[in-house]
Amino acid sequence: MQELKVQETVANPYESMLARFWQAADILNLNDRARRILSVPERIFIAYIPIVMDDGRTEVFEGYRVVHSRALGPSKGGIRYAPQVDLDEVKALAAWMTWKCGVVSLPYGGAKGGIKCEPYNMSAAELERLTRAYTVAMAEVFGPDTDIPAPDMGTNPQVMAWIVDEYQKLNGKKFIPAVVTGKPLEMGGSLGRVAATGRGVMHTGLLTLSKMGLKPSDCTVAVQGFGNVGSYAAELLSHKGLKVVAISDRFGGLYNEKGIRMGDAIKYVKEHGSLEGYKDGDKITNEELLTLNVDVLVPAAVENVITAANAANIKAKLIIEGANGPTAAEADAILEDKGIVVVPDILANAGGVIVSYFEWVQNRRGHYYTEEEVNSRADNQIERAFMEVYDTAQIHKISLRKAAYVVGIRRVATALQLHGKYYS
Repeated sequence: MQELKVQETVANPYESMLARFWQAADILNLNDRARRILSVPERIFIAYIPIVMDDGRTEVFEGYRVVHSRALGPSKGGIRYAPQVDLDEVKALAAWMTWKCGVVSLPYGGAKGGIKCEPYNMSAAELERLTRAYTVAMAEVFGPDTDIPAPDMGTNPQVMAWIVDEYQKLNGKKFIPAVVTGKPLEMGGSLGRVAATGRGVMHTGLLTLSKMGLKPSDCTVAVQGFGNVGSYAAELLSHKGLKVVAISDRFGGLYNEKGIRMGDAIKYVKEHGSLEGYKDGDKITNEELLTLNVDVLVPAAVENVITAANAANIKAKLIIEGANGPTAAEADAILEDKGIVVVPDILANAGGVIVSYFEWVQNRRGHYYTEEEVNSRADNQIERAFMEVYDTAQIHKISLRKAAYVVGIRRVATALQLHGKYYS
């Protein structure tokens, strides 16, 4: 469970999401009814969760679950444990999940959960008690046919296992693994799930480089965030011939113009929990990493790290958004004016939710795919989504981000219309 702390910005992720929603709505000539319904969440659940800590004192934690839309199917989205969690952040993340599922043609709506806490200062026992209490608080929300959580920042397969176990207690002792995805393999998880988001970042990045006429072997990469998404993206991109020259996590970053040894870096993080103390390069800050003279930038940490304050200083030709919402809406026009191509989050990091869908299907069918089958299916699905977004961008002469929003919102709005006038 890793978290990256960056400079604070005033950008609001929900306002960034809405700004892009309105742009796409105008391109689509979306009717007033769809605009009103899709610009707000369907449901918001807030719980105040008292937990007895290891030292005997009681702490009350604020937990959220936001269901943005279920027009395409049951809502889907991760659970985030982080001190900066607030309602606007969770609302934005839920909406991005809606558009993301629309972009990659999954029969899911969007949701997101979060608990305001600092998981790195909590024991495993405290995290387990918090997770189980949150599951009880959200018992009427979660369900394999209604709302399906997954890991996000600060959570992991173990947290999902606790949810499955607590949900089983609440449902007559029935084992229902499809209630969450991102589980350990031993509890019905899917092969290929852990690397899926980073693999999607790699795959969409290679497709974009091809469209830009750039050879992977000629490209350098900087990756901000070396947790699950960033580390796999960096490793897979290096396997495809790109030179990863900078990486970072919440303790800062490293730069090595000759290239960082990915295998050694990943091994070090597994052994030490972070990049702190790793010496395969010169120390840099997270802010410095963003403006390095590289060909490809992968922001794979938190939202709003690229803003109007630093967008003009970015030198990369291509940005692949591994994180959700790493670019504030106010920075979009600056990047476009500079000719920087951005593969947006709702496309670039959709590999995770694609394989989560495969895990859910496998749980329901009781039949499990090999890792090769999972990767092949995921690659094909994200490539089809990329080509639809790319073609939409060419037709409308708009950025890949605007095109992705157009594709995703169009699919959700069509489903909304098909549900009928009394959709709720």
